[in-house]
Amino acid sequence: MLDLVGLLQAERESFSRSERRLADIVLADVQAAVNASIVELAARADISPPTVTRFCRRLGCQSFGDFKVRLAQSRFLGQRYLIPPAGPETASEIARHIVNCAQSSLYSFFEAIDADAIEDAASRIVASSYVLSFGSGGASTMVANEFETRLFRLGLRVSASTDHQAQMMRTAGAPKGTVIIASSTSGRNMQLANTLAIAGEYHIDRIVLTRPNSPVAEHADVLLAIDVPEQNDILRPSHARYAFLAMIDTVAQTVATRMQGRAIESMRRIKHQLVINRDGDDTQPLGD
Repeated sequence: MLDLVGLLQAERESFSRSERRLADIVLADVQAAVNASIVELAARADISPPTVTRFCRRLGCQSFGDFKVRLAQSRFLGQRYLIPPAGPETASEIARHIVNCAQSSLYSFFEAIDADAIEDAASRIVASSYVLSFGSGGASTMVANEFETRLFRLGLRVSASTDHQAQMMRTAGAPKGTVIIASSTSGRNMQLANTLAIAGEYHIDRIVLTRPNSPVAEHADVLLAIDVPEQNDILRPSHARYAFLAMIDTVAQTVATRMQGRAIESMRRIKHQLVINRDGDDTQPLGD
């Protein structure tokens, strides 16, 4: 779908003087432009209605009516991005806001936690012969890689993938006993949902971190539901990832607790090499 607001902003400098005046009027009040007739909009820009029609066609619209429909759609889909945000401005205020949002995200995670689902997921991971960790785009890429980091330290065979085609191929060629851990913050990653559907055809266990009642969630054997509502401050990074990190750590420690000796021996060997080759003592974290 054509993003008229983005197109007007990107192409403004290439417009003629009258077209630029019209573009500025539209961008200054998109809703007013949507409600205006062609005669009213032409009068505001001090141009003729035929000039407005030519301008609309230059933007890829068939008519002024088509222009208004597409403008309304563009405004509806991205209206939070049309108004300058009112939020914290100083570094101190921003830091406080970030911490408050992180705390809110963690509390929401804990209040909605499904302990039985986490126990089920941990049991499947412990019993697996191989773990595939999938995610792509933004926080989900981080989640996939973080799961790999948490689980390999326990001595598990695990591999992360953030490429859709690679995920599909790895799923199709996965050995018996494979478990997939997949994450999607929105739950609308249709390529990931397709890969999980393929995994179901091969009877591969699917542990899914995502929003409940979403396309990705539909393909979960074990759903670790995370549903943290976003705030309206578009400049602040999404705080849902804090809930995902908390879920990763909860699952990882539950797995380690169930594995006991196996996990401890793997971690001991890693720590031994870190002490000898990097730290010189036993007080530092298990890796950077």
